[in-house]
Amino acid sequence: MKVLQSILLLVIVAAFASCSGVKVLTDVDKTVDFSQYSTYSFLGWQEDSDKILNDMDKKRIHDAFNKEFDARGMTYVKSGGDMEVSLFLVVDQKTSVSSYTNYYGGGYGAYRRYGYGWGMGYANTTYTENDYLEGTLVMDAFDGESKNQIWQGVAKSTVTENPAKRETIIPKKVGLLMAKFPVAPK
Repeated sequence: MKVLQSILLLVIVAAFASCSGVKVLTDVDKTVDFSQYSTYSFLGWQEDSDKILNDMDKKRIHDAFNKEFDARGMTYVKSGGDMEVSLFLVVDQKTSVSSYTNYYGGGYGAYRRYGYGWGMGYANTTYTENDYLEGTLVMDAFDGESKNQIWQGVAKSTVTENPAKRETIIPKKVGLLMAKFPVAPK
């Protein structure tokens, strides 16, 4: 019975984790006119952070960013773009702890003729630990000519371990990150 409860709890936690939101933080150089950028290129992954990704996920991330920049009227060039983009990824092992208390029986109540009294009951508390992966994707945008950083977007979310789901989730999470980009989609 405990195994069944553990499996059920794991399935519920996994369902909620896959629905969990993406926390997005951004920083922008407010002196920059982003309308001047018509082309972009990728500088690559910083500090070999792509070593934890398989080739399909790297392609999914690049394709998602390409789609977002294309929607903003920007054209991809292999190198020397007006804006240069670098990516950085960190994955951390996290543990969440939850508890649930079952309480059965009595309580404080009124008894006829005898006034108030305490009832009888018992409680059982169950603690559960859940290990999960939290990923942080950082996108830095640099001016292609001056090499100054002009924008940074950071998206933090639970990593979906199911490869079939990552195919749809990665573009959505990149889309949420790019929703904060200073140039809106056309």
